[in-house]
Amino acid sequence: MADNRSSNVKSGNGKVSGASTGANNPYAINLDNFSKRLQMLYSHWTKHKSELWGDSEALALATPPASEDLRYLKSSALHVWLLGYEFPETIMVFMMKQIHVLCSQKKASLLDAVKKSAKEAVGAEVVTHVKPKNDDGTGLMDSLFRSVNAQSNGDDSLVVGYIAREAPEGKLLETWTEKLKNANFQLADVTNGFSDVFAVKDNAELTNVRRAAFLTSSVMRSFVVPKLEKVIDEEKKVSHSSLMNDTEKAILEPARIKVKLKAENVDICYPPIFQSGGDFDLKPSASSNDESLCYDSTSVIICAVGSRYNSYCSNVARTFLIDANSVQSKAYEVLLRAQEAAISTLKSGNKISAAYHAALSVVEKDAPELVPSLTKTAGTGIGLEFRESGLNLNAKNDRILRPGMVFNVSLGFQNLQAETKNPKTQKFSILLADTVIVREDVPEVLTQSSSKAVKDVAYSFNEDDDEEEERVKVKAETRSDGTTLSKATLRSDNQEMSKEELRRQHQAELARQKNEETARRLAGGGSAASDNRGAGKTIGDLIAYKNINDLPPPKDIMIQIDQRNEAILLPIYGSMVPFHVATVKSVSSQQDSNRNCYIRIIFNVPGTPFNPHDANSVKFQGSIYLKEVSFRSKDPRHISEVVQQIKTLRRQVASRESERAERATLVTQERLQLAGAKFKPIRLPDLWIRPPFGGRGRKLSGSLEAHTNGFRYSTSRPDERVDVMFGNIKHAFFQPAEKEMITLLHFHLHNHIMVGNKKTKDVQFYVEVMDVVQTLGGGKRSAYDPDEVEEEQRERDRKNKTNMDLQNFVNRVNDLWGQPQFKSLDLEFDQPLRELGFHGVPHKASAFIVPTSSCLVELIETPFVVITLSEIEIVNLERVGLGQKNFDMAIVFKDFKRDVFRIDSIPSTSLDGIKEWLDTTDLKYYESRLNLNWRPILKTITDDPEQFIEDGGWEFLNMEVSDSDSDKSEESDKGYVPSDIQSDSGSEEEDDDSESLVESEDDEDEDSEEESEEDEGKTWEELEREASYADREKGDDSDSEQERARRKMKAFGKARAPEKRSLGGSNLPKRPKLRR
Repeated sequence: MADNRSSNVKSGNGKVSGASTGANNPYAINLDNFSKRLQMLYSHWTKHKSELWGDSEALALATPPASEDLRYLKSSALHVWLLGYEFPETIMVFMMKQIHVLCSQKKASLLDAVKKSAKEAVGAEVVTHVKPKNDDGTGLMDSLFRSVNAQSNGDDSLVVGYIAREAPEGKLLETWTEKLKNANFQLADVTNGFSDVFAVKDNAELTNVRRAAFLTSSVMRSFVVPKLEKVIDEEKKVSHSSLMNDTEKAILEPARIKVKLKAENVDICYPPIFQSGGDFDLKPSASSNDESLCYDSTSVIICAVGSRYNSYCSNVARTFLIDANSVQSKAYEVLLRAQEAAISTLKSGNKISAAYHAALSVVEKDAPELVPSLTKTAGTGIGLEFRESGLNLNAKNDRILRPGMVFNVSLGFQNLQAETKNPKTQKFSILLADTVIVREDVPEVLTQSSSKAVKDVAYSFNEDDDEEEERVKVKAETRSDGTTLSKATLRSDNQEMSKEELRRQHQAELARQKNEETARRLAGGGSAASDNRGAGKTIGDLIAYKNINDLPPPKDIMIQIDQRNEAILLPIYGSMVPFHVATVKSVSSQQDSNRNCYIRIIFNVPGTPFNPHDANSVKFQGSIYLKEVSFRSKDPRHISEVVQQIKTLRRQVASRESERAERATLVTQERLQLAGAKFKPIRLPDLWIRPPFGGRGRKLSGSLEAHTNGFRYSTSRPDERVDVMFGNIKHAFFQPAEKEMITLLHFHLHNHIMVGNKKTKDVQFYVEVMDVVQTLGGGKRSAYDPDEVEEEQRERDRKNKTNMDLQNFVNRVNDLWGQPQFKSLDLEFDQPLRELGFHGVPHKASAFIVPTSSCLVELIETPFVVITLSEIEIVNLERVGLGQKNFDMAIVFKDFKRDVFRIDSIPSTSLDGIKEWLDTTDLKYYESRLNLNWRPILKTITDDPEQFIEDGGWEFLNMEVSDSDSDKSEESDKGYVPSDIQSDSGSEEEDDDSESLVESEDDEDEDSEEESEEDEGKTWEELEREASYADREKGDDSDSEQERARRKMKAFGKARAPEKRSLGGSNLPKRPKLRR
């Protein structure tokens, strides 16, 4: 134990009180704890004397001398629990009326302080027997035995309780043990009695356990995991024993991992355990060997760390999987569920055996073949001892759980077989352990900040190797003429067809499921069409002055601007007539050749285009409105000032009314609960926010803090503050800077909030990782310029430090969100998968769009793009065809009232990757050669959903089905008309006026299968001439010159001229067009 390896005596609870017995004595006993716990000991002894204490009349405990070895003794635990310190080489005998202590002079002087407290608490007198330095203590032992016999009232068969498992160490204890056995006493083992006393911890003890667990989980999370990742990433050769030594130093020096605990109060429970390479031992007595850490493919690494604070223990164990195969992944997932099931049973009133039974039932249900490999216990009690006797979580322990008990829930699979060729990875074991406090309802897991989720412990390194091998193969295989073979050429046709066929089959199944889902949703009225586009802004009552007495006194007969009342006073027939500035539509001024200036003011009146729909036009329907007024002036400067003041005042009022209208539609958020003194908020300084705060002052950076139920971002200005509630966060993203200039945290919200005067659903906090600096001067700098190299290194260091700071903040927030009260929110920072990204134009500028596990995002350019995958109905890839360099993506949402989101100009090289990603995320996609007009399509679907389902649902987008149907009988085209040929029964004007659901820009690009190969391509003039002849032959001579010019311009707008086209009447290729 820690105090055994040091001459100093440490407190078990860290709280010092009571009187010191000497000026040179640095120790003092907490008398409150001593009285309370001594009373608890005697009460328990009296109450359970026969069942747990063996009917003993006296309790004799002998503590061995200090040792460098780690050991856990009941006698030492009693000293720490009762007195706050361990007293080596001390004998204590407890009786109902007296407490005898045989010890050195220094310890006896320290115990003088408890004599009064013992008398008051249990009525027992503390008698100290001081052993001289060179005395063997025999005479003092005889005196002590005589006192015990005197208290026994002449009972010859006095029962004395002792700790049977503690072997005597040192001459003093060997003498004591020999005398105790030869005395006329009946000895009884009282180990179970002390175990039951220590089992339930009070608040002070639980505080020590929590601090120990915090240190343990911090070492695992902030030291062990990064250390392993660095070793594996850099492919270093490090031994298990070396990792053990480094981890032990991290525990003994908490400041190294930024844990604010005093080093003198901290110690290890056991040397940290690191195991890999097929040699595993799941016993608590296991040790780290000198073999090198094995991180080959399908390797398993077990790490176990235990630390103590003020002699109270905690423990955590994690298993890390390197390129795990299916057997290893399944075993870990089953073990994780089994351990969580065991933890969930640790509630007051349950039997201890329920924990193991719960774990066993999970394994029997999910993986019965793993039952023989399951450990025989699910853990032990933990506290002053690493393994508290009598509290084993096995199948036979029927003791009842009580609040305040603490357990090390440790579960594992031993010696499993993995189907690998590497002998070091054929045999593996898995272990998980956590420190848990029993509560009335939900158990408290103290080490949950060290994640054990599969995504956090499973590492995959083979993907990059496979990609590299594929690249090497592509480079290696070239044609004889020097051209590189394509990817499709390298693979066999059967493999390529097989992969494409699998994807096609999966998409067909998705189409069936999607049509059924859409039918159910439309039948339930889930997407009723309600087009609110174009709804105007509403303006409240416009009142400049409540009565005529409020008008300012006229200074002169000239136009005046009343800024305070937001009014314009115009001189009309000698009187100043007020108008609210919101009634002004526009104002302008001009000057004629005679140097006369004119000001023209146009007002908003009902019935004019683009007039806002306000309540005043409804309220005063019979009123006469002034539409326009003009004034002439000889003072051009005054006219210019008036125009500028009116425009500025209009802009201010419009901005205020817009902000007020937006705030009126906001959903009321809960209030932010600031973190108290016990919970220090997680803080990240020097961040910028988007959208930025308004105002014309200099922009300031701020800090982001995570409080009890939300985030708060604030700058040094009191009015620049934004609160983001956890409950309002829909998605959270962390995107470290790689090729970008910023590292960012992005929150996509359920409901809008106001950032300054802007209403938004997306809030972003970012740090610039490098400065935008333009070098002045035309000279080029050498790549080997020392200043240039140093500057690049500084930029890399700054980027890495910024990424790491934000990563630490994200990890701490994820740990906070992992607490039980936030489980229902299902929050976790998501990180974009850059390798799946593609370029496109979602708004006006090209951007790099990246998928995440649940979204499709673009977080660098504004406006941001955040699309939730679960809200997508289908994806249509448009303008897909041979010869096209780009294509478009149309995303249709399940809510048909939402506009279809378009991403244009995606390079065709990204097509296969996008199709593969869509297929793996179970999103149904279609391909088309045209851009579709989606508003009429969605309106058609919502107007008649039954007809939509009867016509095959979304299958009208299936290009393969449409092409195959066009070769069959014309009955399959019922309900459709060709996009370029008018119906015989209708006029051309009717056909043009009808709403086409397909913008047939590329119809002429499709070649008919019946066209002759001998026909050669013709120019546009020849095609136009032949079309005119064909129209005349059909008697269709009524085309106007304008109509022919329109068709000609439309033809020149195509992507390319058609090749091998026959223009003979009905021989034109038909492209179906869905009509309402």
